Amino acid sequence: MDYLNVLLRAFFAFAFLLIFSRLVGKKQVNQFSFFDYIVGITVGSIAATTTTELDSPPYTHLAGMFFWFLFAWLLGVATIKNRITSKWLLGEPTIIIHNGKILEKNMAKMNYHMDELMQQLRIRGAFNPSDVEFAVLETNGYLSVKKKSQKRSVTPEDLNISTKYEGISTELIYDGQIILQNLEMIGLNKNWLISELEKQGIKSLAQVSLCILESNGKLYVDLRDDNVKPPTEVNISDYPGPN
Repeated sequence: MDYLNVLLRAFFAFAFLLIFSRLVGKKQVNQFSFFDYIVGITVGSIAATTTTELDSPPYTHLAGMFFWFLFAWLLGVATIKNRITSKWLLGEPTIIIHNGKILEKNMAKMNYHMDELMQQLRIRGAFNPSDVEFAVLETNGYLSVKKKSQKRSVTPEDLNISTKYEGISTELIYDGQIILQNLEMIGLNKNWLISELEKQGIKSLAQVSLCILESNGKLYVDLRDDNVKPPTEVNISDYPGPN
């Protein structure tokens, strides 16, 4: 009976988290503010308590999760509607490097250490602070780096080379299933797709892991069985034992 109780509690807690996470919005983990991080940890802890603490009624924990999500949602609305509120609650980006010079006072205000700065610079391909025009510590902890013009990679625009518009690829088959909505959006149909697959010797959709129509009109198809032979002369593994 206890197992059934735990199962039901886990289901409702999971459903609750799923619904409200969809309502809060789409953010990647590295886009979370410190407050978002705290809310996530707290709500996750409440959800775990809801599942395992059988002595207390589950609705009290669900109510707790609801109010935490409500506060987070209200904070999000407030920061979107009012610029001053956003600055006060979430803070502002802080310049850490300006024209190759590290601003130690700004780093101290943000409690940002030198080893953290050097690590993030290396990740972004800037091994020397002198190569950096601006480094800005964002409110979510991400370090935005703009290299000096002499240190940046050359682009076609720098060489006055004209380029064509590339557009975006369209997924047509995912895991053996045709995405009819995407086919209709680009003005094609299922018969055309199957015909193109047959030209490549593919007789069944079940063979296809992914099929994409590239922006240049080419059809990229990845099969479940790739039949790729590993290289015999090059071994990238550092494991000395048997394969």
